[in-house]
Amino acid sequence: MADTEQAPGKTALLIIDMINALDFEDAAPLQEAAEAAAEPILSLRAAADAAGVPVIYVNDNNGEWHSERSRLVENVTESDAPGRELTRKLAPRKDDYFIIKPQFSGFYSTNLPVLLPKLGVSRLILTGVAADICVLFTAADAHMRAYDLWVPEDAVASSDPQRTKWALEIMRNSMDAEIGPTRECSLADWIAKAE
Repeated sequence: MADTEQAPGKTALLIIDMINALDFEDAAPLQEAAEAAAEPILSLRAAADAAGVPVIYVNDNNGEWHSERSRLVENVTESDAPGRELTRKLAPRKDDYFIIKPQFSGFYSTNLPVLLPKLGVSRLILTGVAADICVLFTAADAHMRAYDLWVPEDAVASSDPQRTKWALEIMRNSMDAEIGPTRECSLADWIAKAE
């Protein structure tokens, strides 16, 4: 258990770096993979809503050091950036939590280590991009804090499928994360495993 305030088994869904302009060099492969991951993420988000599971967006500040949630979202959705439609599709809703991160891990220099215990969370579902960078670093920090992890392989993406596979294997073998796709393990299944 990651903190004494936590109730064993309480889950949170993290959506990592999906508010993303995807306007950097060589972003096209990542955009294609992220678009494929969008539907599984949206399905998990809907299931989380139905189950009362908190949804937490953990997003890079995209170089906007004076930014906050609405500005980050608007900077993408009101531009002609390649990631505009994906961001519109996955935009956070009013009651979703939103953590802005300055580096790869969602835990590094953010409020996430404070928020999760306050919500009583001990189990995390990690989704988003990039599987081999920010999802991997967030998973490593979560593992070091004793969180149980599910990283659905169809709800994460990177610019290279081999790197995604590599990252998922590291998370499975070194962090004891479950990595099965959403078609094999539903949110209800994941919650039931904790009971």
